[in-house]
Amino acid sequence: MNPIKTLANAEINFLNYEIVFRKNIVAQFHQFYYDSLVWEKTSWLGVPIKKCPLDLMIYQEIIFESKPDTIIECGTASGGSALFLASICDLLGNGKIITIDIDDVKGRPKHKRINYVIGSSTSKETVGCIEKFIDDKDKVMVILDSDHRKNHVIKELRIYSRYVSKGYYLIVEDSNINGHPVLKVFGPGPMEAIDEFLVENANFVVDTSREKFYLTFNPKGYLKRIK
Repeated sequence: MNPIKTLANAEINFLNYEIVFRKNIVAQFHQFYYDSLVWEKTSWLGVPIKKCPLDLMIYQEIIFESKPDTIIECGTASGGSALFLASICDLLGNGKIITIDIDDVKGRPKHKRINYVIGSSTSKETVGCIEKFIDDKDKVMVILDSDHRKNHVIKELRIYSRYVSKGYYLIVEDSNINGHPVLKVFGPGPMEAIDEFLVENANFVVDTSREKFYLTFNPKGYLKRIK
């Protein structure tokens, strides 16, 4: 028996165990945090924003680094995330938000950088309306956070991926559901749509560096356009 080889194998086994152990700890905390529903009680400048704060920090970093001219958001809800994005754009002195929802919710925040569009994110009418806001020279990023069922998300991915500029992000939110690791009984959702989309579209890759805080509601959801 080679003692050096035996020691090397032991170190490899330990490292593998440590990786699995860390993943299990992160998944357990993720489940605990999600089930606490504290994220549903989170707000930005007084407006509800149902996001993981660690993801919001990542959004801030992405916007600062890339300085997009236009951010398209599918899924407005109360408008808290649109206001957050607009606030970051204010600090940078650049950018506008186009946010889409099927419901016209009263009391959404008014902001000079926010443009509200009412309608289905996948309808031709809505897409045509959005195109009127986008200049040919605009650098565009997209955030998908509307209907989380796989069939809807894959439609959004196919539609909105073409607007994302090279080097910019197409972010798919809530890919943690359907057992990744939460809401195991949800059924095929954003994660399954991501997997299908990446098989058919080689222009995007998963940027795992955006998951550096370990806890993210968007695992594999930070898609960067590389070509």
